[in-house]
Amino acid sequence: MADNRKRARKKKLKGLSEIFSFLRKNTTPIYVVTPTPYSLLGLDQWVGGLEFINYFDIFDGRHPRAFVPTKINHSEFQSMEDVANYLVSHPQFLEKSAAKPGGKAIFVMFDEETERLCGEAGVEVALAPAVLRERLDSKIVTTQLGNEAGVASAPNVMGYADSYEELTKLANSANLGKDLVVQTPYGDSGRTTFFIKSRKDWDRYSAKIVDQQLKVMKRLNHLPGAVEGCATRHGTLVGPVMTDITGFTEITPYKGGWCGNDASPTLLPDGVPEKVREMVKKFGDRLYKEGYKGVFCLDFLLDTDTDEVYLGELNPRLSGVTPPTNLITSTYGGCPLFLFHLLEYLDVDYEIDVAEVQARWKHYDHWTQLVLKQTEDKVELITEAPQSGIWKLNEAGEAEFMRPGLNITALGDENEAFYLRVYSAGDYCYHGADLGCLLARGRMQTDKRNLTKRAKLWNAGIKAHFKSIPIPPAETVSIPEDVSDGKWF
Repeated sequence: MADNRKRARKKKLKGLSEIFSFLRKNTTPIYVVTPTPYSLLGLDQWVGGLEFINYFDIFDGRHPRAFVPTKINHSEFQSMEDVANYLVSHPQFLEKSAAKPGGKAIFVMFDEETERLCGEAGVEVALAPAVLRERLDSKIVTTQLGNEAGVASAPNVMGYADSYEELTKLANSANLGKDLVVQTPYGDSGRTTFFIKSRKDWDRYSAKIVDQQLKVMKRLNHLPGAVEGCATRHGTLVGPVMTDITGFTEITPYKGGWCGNDASPTLLPDGVPEKVREMVKKFGDRLYKEGYKGVFCLDFLLDTDTDEVYLGELNPRLSGVTPPTNLITSTYGGCPLFLFHLLEYLDVDYEIDVAEVQARWKHYDHWTQLVLKQTEDKVELITEAPQSGIWKLNEAGEAEFMRPGLNITALGDENEAFYLRVYSAGDYCYHGADLGCLLARGRMQTDKRNLTKRAKLWNAGIKAHFKSIPIPPAETVSIPEDVSDGKWF
């Protein structure tokens, strides 16, 4: 009865003004536990009580809301879940969470061990349960949920194939032709998507395909893109539509691997952004019925021959498009999308005009993010690394540090870019390592999906500031699993 009276006394937040005021005055500790603060950088300006708990000190101690615990001995990290578990079990985090009990924690990747450790620390994970996220992460389940929501995938069939003949038979059953795209259930698209149109291709990839349920698709002429949505009690809110930057060998060593995004209102043909938003809304509403609430990323494919939009993959988490989504929805719309994720997990009732909020995010300028990876096949000790902050291209086309900066709002003109490092002096670099990321005004990919000269200059210019030395033969280095979709941020 007492709990009912308490709930009855709570005021329902009505409209954005009251929501903004509530979140600014928030005193519930909110810990964003990630290797770096990149994903939600700047959100601390909107939300009281929010603090970044990071492994990498990318701002050299200058960020007032970024806490980097003192390094202690730990097993070598092989995944982002390992980083999360190290941070939430760190004595300094446990001391911090005990001082202000009842906190919430946000991660990009976590597992059931993370949930257990948070429970011991008296912290609630403000995300969908790990077991639900794991199930939804399957490309097979994503396709099934899309079908139920009325969201079409590219022409496909699902099944098993332990030989090239079985794959051909499976494809023929759905009239998919011979030029196929084959996906296994789990993993990012750059690593678990295989293009097969001959026995030679099958022989090359078969070890990664056999004994797994497959999604076999007809290969289309397409443009890939991604959108972040937020499934809420009032319906699904949809962020800005972006296209992917993928597979450029200057930036990433992975064929087809993701290495950034273009966000621009003119990238897609007329009517296509509306189709994408409707797709994300339908899918998000279906996710909410499944018990999932909060932010998610949906990849889409635009068939460039027909302008049809198809469902790609679901990322039930913060994702690589979270940083530009956060940037655009806060800078142009004056209302970060992630605020509505927090409202779903804070003990508060609220109401909003979904159409009004959605309209705020419709108009924005051209922006690009590039994820800079080491493309050389070597393992070395970094002795010098470019610092985070504002950089510019000088007249010689070289990247030059201008000034410190803690947020994208510190940018000046289009010749400047906001660089956030990941690895620094004293860390090891390796094939596929996330060196850092770059956010800048303007486009870095042409309409024909080629890198612009400016993009190439930025990539080469920033990487030129890394210096490294070979590792002595007697020294061994454990390299983490390759993470080709930016998850080390």
